[in-house]
Amino acid sequence: MARINLRPWREERNERLQKRFIGNIVGAALLGGLVVLGISYYYDVQMERQNVRNSYLKAEIVKLDQKIKEIQELRAKRERLLERLQAIQQLQGNRPIIVRNFDELVRVLPDGIQYDSLIRRGEVITIEGMAEDNNDISGLMRRLDASIWFKEPNLRQVDKAGAEQRFNMNVGMTRPDAEEAK
Repeated sequence: MARINLRPWREERNERLQKRFIGNIVGAALLGGLVVLGISYYYDVQMERQNVRNSYLKAEIVKLDQKIKEIQELRAKRERLLERLQAIQQLQGNRPIIVRNFDELVRVLPDGIQYDSLIRRGEVITIEGMAEDNNDISGLMRRLDASIWFKEPNLRQVDKAGAEQRFNMNVGMTRPDAEEAK
C-alpha cells in the first residue's frame, strides 16, 4: 500500500528554516559584536601607544627647552665675559698710551708755564695752569697741535692773576700708528 505522509512537512521545513535563519542572525550578530570589540580594542591599544609616544616627546621637549635655556644663559654669560675681557684689554692697551700722553705733555711744556691740574675724561684732557704771558700759552697750543699724540687744542679761558695768566684748555688725545710714534 502506498504511504501517505500526513504530517505537516511544510510547516516543519519552514520552522527549521526559520530556526536556521535566527541562528544565522544570532551568529552574525555575535560575529559582528566580536569584530566591533576587536576593532575597538585595536584602536584603544593604538591610542595608548600614541599617548605613550606623545608623553615621551613632551618629556624630551621639556628637556630640550631646558637645554636651550641653559645655552642662552651660557651665551649671555659669554657675552658679558667677552665685554669684560674687551674692557680689560682696552684698559691694558691704553695703559702705555696714557703714560706716553702724560710724558708728551711734559715735553711740549714751554718755559714759563706750569700745570696746576690735568683731568682726563674719555679722549679729552682738561689742562689748567699758570703762564707768564699769552705768548707762552699760544706756544703751548702750537706744540700740542704739532704733537702726534694730541689734536685740536682748545683754549677755553684766560684770566689775569696778578703778574701771571691763569688758563684753562682742552686737548684731544690721539693714537698714532706704531711707525709715527717712533
